[in-house]
Amino acid sequence: MDNIIKMPKIELLAPARDIAAAKAAIQCGADAVYIGAPQFSARQDAGNTIDDIQKVVEYAHPYYVKIYTALNTLLFDKELPVAEKIIHELYAAGVDGLIIQDMGLLELELPPIPLIASTQANNATPEKVKFLEAVGFSRVILARELTLDQIREIRRQTTVELECFVHGALCVCASGQCYMSYAIGGRSGNRGSCAQPCRRRYTLKDKAGKTIIQDRYLLSIKDLNLSEYIEQLIDAGVTSFKIEGRLKEADYVANVVGYYRQKIDAVLAARGLQKSSSGRIQMNFQPDPEKTFNRGYTDYGIAGRARKIGSIDTPKSLGQYIGTVVSTDKTTFVLNTDIALHNGDGLCFFADNNLAGTTVNGVEGRRIRPRSMEGIHTGIKVYRNFDIEFGRMLDKVPAERKIGVSITLRESPDGVQIEGRDEDGVVAVVEHSVAKQPADKPEQARKTIETQLAKLGNTIFKCSDIHVELSQMYFFPAAVINEMRRNLVQKLIEIRLTSRKPAATARLLNELSAVYPEKEVGCCGNVLNEKARAFYRKHGAEVTEPAAEAGLDMKGRQVMTTKYCLREQLGLCAGKSAMGSAETLFLVDEDGREYRIEFQCGVCGMAVYFQNNCHEYNKGKM
Repeated sequence: MDNIIKMPKIELLAPARDIAAAKAAIQCGADAVYIGAPQFSARQDAGNTIDDIQKVVEYAHPYYVKIYTALNTLLFDKELPVAEKIIHELYAAGVDGLIIQDMGLLELELPPIPLIASTQANNATPEKVKFLEAVGFSRVILARELTLDQIREIRRQTTVELECFVHGALCVCASGQCYMSYAIGGRSGNRGSCAQPCRRRYTLKDKAGKTIIQDRYLLSIKDLNLSEYIEQLIDAGVTSFKIEGRLKEADYVANVVGYYRQKIDAVLAARGLQKSSSGRIQMNFQPDPEKTFNRGYTDYGIAGRARKIGSIDTPKSLGQYIGTVVSTDKTTFVLNTDIALHNGDGLCFFADNNLAGTTVNGVEGRRIRPRSMEGIHTGIKVYRNFDIEFGRMLDKVPAERKIGVSITLRESPDGVQIEGRDEDGVVAVVEHSVAKQPADKPEQARKTIETQLAKLGNTIFKCSDIHVELSQMYFFPAAVINEMRRNLVQKLIEIRLTSRKPAATARLLNELSAVYPEKEVGCCGNVLNEKARAFYRKHGAEVTEPAAEAGLDMKGRQVMTTKYCLREQLGLCAGKSAMGSAETLFLVDEDGREYRIEFQCGVCGMAVYFQNNCHEYNKGKM
């Protein structure tokens, strides 16, 4: 007999900064939600109490939606007992997985909660992912900078679940390897408090001190959008598609989740695949990622070379391109656009290389009356970064999620039996002792039964069909039928929860036979506590240098490595023929700090080093 290959279910994974965002994500179609733990989350400002996380779990699980909690910062020794206590509380609250970066946690007495390796663990090679699988991780979140070919190779060598970012803000540096924020001010991304130096202005100079480009956001890159690569990513082995945004509000989450729900559903239908949660989504708006926060979009070179991915004019959201100004007078301007604008819309544009904005106060066809005409002139491009009508739709009920259920009413010896069978095959049966009084008006009695049983509007269910199987039609008061329905709904939810397939229990193998792919772990290994040091030693690697956050002096060190290349962005690329020979350049930030850039020509990318002091190249020391 041939082996039957079980096709994996596909997961759309959404961010949640709080309960409101989590509920918006679930109603708009998320199969899973990730949310910050009370402490030690890589988004320090997006922590949640255990009580709030439990409320999210209770809201999600009836839909078979999973909840993952992020506790993914590096930890000092004194913080490990606190983290261990939180993890036990999260397990008791019913979360389905724990996202971590610090390997020291594997040396603690953890509950059997599935472990997910954070992208901050720099999961970029088959060897690294294979090791994480061997020591007990249930899932690995892939480094964002990987290509489809690299993901395919990781899949070929491993069986662990693979999760991939598909949308949202990008770190310009390789995942978990950015030390710039810590180097310049002590705020560490690996500790959840990145100061985002990549979103600041820089001046680019050559060795002679000549300015190449001045005061631009040279390390700021566009936002990720892989919505056109869902099918290829599934083929490459990805089963969880992750949206970035644990600092975003509920309206952003609703819009982006709704958009990806539609994209993924189209692929699943064509492939005969299934999503990992339950319920059909009724969208009450048309999702559009152009109408929510974005710096412009990039595929980040998922299928090849990453070209022109910088957002060097502004790190702020431009929104949707509307059109170009073709004429102006003192109080109005005319756009060459067919896109309808409305009073209250927010507009932005570049004036003297700076992003400026205004609000729409009046619209007459293509003629716009803004709150201010300052900076607006013929030829400028105008974007809408706030669509008031779109926002109003999202402020209402953006979507409704319902689980289909078939209801059957039958006779029983003492009255009637009502059965509910939902779309997942979960069955609940309740018995009611009730007098069976023959109906004087059989058709009217049947209609009353069907109408009252179908009233599931304030529940998670929607009636797909009703079967009335009685030897003759009886009259039942509406109040009796309503009680039957309420009891059925309650029991069906209870059975759904008890029959819900829990997340796989964590293996927590931590097997000694699993050998770390490198013999030495340096600063970039991000080891901040003795438990992590012991973990690596157990697996054949010696920690030669602690994490930067241990107090290392970062001057002269590499603080960033990226597939983004300023030469490519600025049209200065010499192509593969350069093969490492591109001249060193220097960045100077707004405070005069200097960084050396070494270009990785041929493979494309660059390494950024924090210099000892400003303008050292003018002193002949380079």
